[in-house]
Amino acid sequence: MDTPPLSESDSESDACLASDQELQDAFSRGLLKPGLNVVLEKPKKAVNDVSGLKQCLAEFRRDLEWVERLDVTLGPVPEVSETQPTPQNQDQKKGVNPEDDFQREMSFYRQAQAAVLAVLPRLHQLQVPTKRPTDYFAEMAKSDQQMQKIRQKLQTKQAAMEKSEKAKQLRALRKYGKKVQTEVLQKRQREKAHMMNAIKKYQKGFSDKLDFLEGDQKPVERSAKAGGKGQQTSKGPNAKRRYKNQKFGFGGKKKGSKWNTKESYDDVSSFRAKVAHGKGSRRPGKKGANKRPGKRARQKLKSKAR
Repeated sequence: MDTPPLSESDSESDACLASDQELQDAFSRGLLKPGLNVVLEKPKKAVNDVSGLKQCLAEFRRDLEWVERLDVTLGPVPEVSETQPTPQNQDQKKGVNPEDDFQREMSFYRQAQAAVLAVLPRLHQLQVPTKRPTDYFAEMAKSDQQMQKIRQKLQTKQAAMEKSEKAKQLRALRKYGKKVQTEVLQKRQREKAHMMNAIKKYQKGFSDKLDFLEGDQKPVERSAKAGGKGQQTSKGPNAKRRYKNQKFGFGGKKKGSKWNTKESYDDVSSFRAKVAHGKGSRRPGKKGANKRPGKRARQKLKSKAR
């Protein structure tokens, strides 16, 4: 029969048992001593490679011209403002504090300045150019093909950003357009409701204003015009009352409406002398020749005709 494979826990327990067995064997042989068992590292063995050291020294001592080496060893340039010694200058002369960042950087700067001041005249003597010519073109670190790829990538990125900005602007314009459209629709609904209310009030006689028909005028002019009309009509009855008064009368007392008054007594504009003295026909518009004969006259006329 095939034995099943051991699990990780079983393999770990077997390793622990093996290490314990080894420790017990070492203790029985007297190899273990009481206390902490620390593995000691062996000291490194020094190797005196004389030939290698001489080879390195020979490489350092190559007799090359100074133009090929350009090495110079100088101290920091003296400060011009050092007229009298100060405690700070004395400390700098003693040594540079490596923990002071400003002092350390200044020492680097002054040492580089001293090297430049010492080397430039020497280079001019050797006729070595120290300035770049005006028509100098440096070779690019990257090829034109690589720069073209970078340019295309930048253009693609810029186009994507512009497209995103346009999309944002379009979304903002759509939102603004919807907002304006809803505001316009609400305004139209309010105006329509206001006009319907004004029409109902006018039909019922509660108002005689027709300003709701003048929708194109400015609100200020409409309000001023409405105020003027209201001042004129507020003293008398409304339009409905005036129409009913014109159609049915003003109501109130009817008896004695045909009595003469002082004004009607003095008014003689309707007096006609012919009618008053019986000289003319009493009924204007009818002539005497066309008057119908009486009953007896009509019977006599009938008998004669027989």
